Amino acid sequence: MPARRRISPTDGKAALAECLALGEGAPRAVVATAVRYLLEELAARHPGRSVEVRVPPFGAVQCIEGPVHRRGTPPNTIETDAATWLALATGSLTWEAAVDSGDVRHSGIRADLRAFLPVAPPNPHGGSHA
Repeated sequence: MPARRRISPTDGKAALAECLALGEGAPRAVVATAVRYLLEELAARHPGRSVEVRVPPFGAVQCIEGPVHRRGTPPNTIETDAATWLALATGSLTWEAAVDSGDVRHSGIRADLRAFLPVAPPNPHGGSHA
C-alpha cells in the first residue's frame, strides 16, 4: 500500500525551492514542509515497512520492501537532522559523506539509503521530477 501523502507535491516542491534558495534562513514551517514532502516522496517511490527514516522533529516514514516491522523500535532505522536530510534527498550530499561525518545515525542491516537517493533534483522546478 503506498504511503498516504499529507503534503501536496505542489506545496512540497514550492517549500523545497524556498529552502534551497534561502538555505539556513528558510522559515521553520517551510523547512518542515520540505522535509515532510521529501520523506513522503521516498516512501512513495520505495514503499514498504522494513526501514524507518526519522528527521526529528519534522517527521518519519517507513519505506523499502522487506521484513515488516510492527511494534517497538524498528530494527532498521535512520535518523538525521533537517539540513542533512534535505541535502541527501536532493543529491547535494552523498550517503557516505553524511555517515562519515556522523550527521546520519543508522542501525540495522537494511539501514542504508544510498541506492534510494536522491529523491528530488537540486532544482525542484526543473528537470523531470514528478
